[in-house]
Amino acid sequence: MIASLSHTKTQRQNLILAGFGLALLVVLLASLSLGAYRISLPQTLAILFDLIGLNVGDFQVQQANVLLQIRVPRILMAMLVGGGLGIAGAALQGMFRNPLVEPGLIGVSSGAALFAVIFIVLVPVSASLAWIKPIGLPLFAFVGGLICVLAVYRLSKSQGRNDAATLILAGVAINALAGALIGLVLFFADDSALRNFTFWSLGDLAGANWSKMPVTIVLIAIPSLLLLLNTRQLNAIALGEQEAFHMGVNVQRVKIQLLLFSALIVGAGVSMVGMIGFVGLVVPHLIRILFGSDHRLVLPGSFLLGAILLNFADLISRIIVIPAEMPIGVITALIGAPFFIWLIFNLNKSTN
Repeated sequence: MIASLSHTKTQRQNLILAGFGLALLVVLLASLSLGAYRISLPQTLAILFDLIGLNVGDFQVQQANVLLQIRVPRILMAMLVGGGLGIAGAALQGMFRNPLVEPGLIGVSSGAALFAVIFIVLVPVSASLAWIKPIGLPLFAFVGGLICVLAVYRLSKSQGRNDAATLILAGVAINALAGALIGLVLFFADDSALRNFTFWSLGDLAGANWSKMPVTIVLIAIPSLLLLLNTRQLNAIALGEQEAFHMGVNVQRVKIQLLLFSALIVGAGVSMVGMIGFVGLVVPHLIRILFGSDHRLVLPGSFLLGAILLNFADLISRIIVIPAEMPIGVITALIGAPFFIWLIFNLNKSTN
């Protein structure tokens, strides 16, 4: 009986994940076709099939260049960053056992942004050492995100437990401090760096290209896969840290792993596309509301839904003000902020 129920639950989870995968495919095809330079869906498919030697239709060389050199790396970047933010948010929420936890809220994003700005403005990189920048920038951002999340974690810990209210207050304080330090660093930046930072701080996928993909895959895709190995441990921690310990889970080691992988994912994402808020909050919470809190579904579902959300937001940002582009962070904030307000309202309502 128990085995039958477990098998049925696994089938349901696989069906849900397959549905997310299909939805992601639809959004990706729409993102490939639509934009300031429109390419029809048959032409898009013809270009993609041509890569594997199949001739299924006619297309222009310019269309192939736009699709393969501009849109494909941009869409892959959005998929990895959005998915990474989603799964990192799900892991942090599971670790802290708090649905309000989000990488930006507890200082990961602002810490990553601070160290990214320090690297951009204050670390001199000569032309002969230009190869260091694609690696050094995400690693700097990772260190900044890790330092800030560890500081928030320590500040919120009292009598061996992490208080939710103190956690959020500590996150607000760390975010404010990081914002002040970013302003101080920018004081030494030139006008060009200031303009770039302003647009970057709102999220920008326009700089995505094939040269950034290897670093993005290593620093986002691999840690995301490693987070998926902790689903059983997160399910145990959801019952309580003492209960998880008695179930054989090394709670402290799992927490360290989750913090490291989450900080690496968010740090790399921030260094590549700027600060994009609310994805790590909205996505995992939506998965939990709709499908339950089993992390065997929450973590992979959050990755897929995060990829869908960020690609959809990028598509909107590219077509809403053609031929210009709206910063993608504006779109995600317009989606995420009302959801966050609704979440707080419902939490307050449930406690009264």
